[in-house]
Amino acid sequence: MQQPDYDLRSGYYTGAPVRSKTAERILAGWAYAPATYVLIGINIAVYLLMTLRGVSWWNPTAEQILHWGANRGANEILYGQWWRLLTATFVHVGIIHIGTNMWCLWNLGLLGEPLLGAPGMIAVYVLTGSAGNLLSSGVNPGVVGAGASGAVFGIAGILILLLNSPHLPFPRAELKRLRRSVIYFAAINLAIGASTLMYSGGIKIDNMAHLGGFLSGLAAGFPLAPVLGTGREPYFRRQRVVFGSFLGILILFAYGIVRFWNS
Repeated sequence: MQQPDYDLRSGYYTGAPVRSKTAERILAGWAYAPATYVLIGINIAVYLLMTLRGVSWWNPTAEQILHWGANRGANEILYGQWWRLLTATFVHVGIIHIGTNMWCLWNLGLLGEPLLGAPGMIAVYVLTGSAGNLLSSGVNPGVVGAGASGAVFGIAGILILLLNSPHLPFPRAELKRLRRSVIYFAAINLAIGASTLMYSGGIKIDNMAHLGGFLSGLAAGFPLAPVLGTGREPYFRRQRVVFGSFLGILILFAYGIVRFWNS
């Protein structure tokens, strides 16, 4: 029996027969995940521009990455530089940092963008990355943070719920396998981040940014998963409501953080 096809570019049923090589279509690259490649391109462009302007390609200083838009709660709370919550998601601390983050973004983006759509993918990256940085700012206002990892965890969080949608026209066993791999990714990397708290030296990981991105991704996925696959208009209409509400909540949290630290 033929199953309804799923339009990987827009994230809804088309009613056409399923092609025999759906997995190959998911991995087709640019055609199905343009926003992912654009986001990766922006991150790489910022990194290259930083190095061309004299920033260390291996181990830049806190002052260098702050100059390029890294996040530090004190800057937002005291000077109103809230744009850093977003710009920090495109700033990286050396080649290993950007390499690992872009590898994760590429893998999760190729899986997630067909379900979110290109605008949804960009919205999730921006909102969950900013949410992670906001949590980091509120908990550790003196810490300098940067990188796409908060947004990467946000994509992982929303995927865990979207892949559980009962309306996706893919074999349930395959969806469970994909969902399990995303859960493992999130759990392992959160555990690695937590383990660094035991050491006074070495690599510093912004655990609050990871946790904030992941939890906000789960929160965004909760109202979207039930309508994923039920039709274009209901799904994208709910996306607009969810992401608009998400932005409003971020603004309220930012206001609360300012009030808390200035009280």
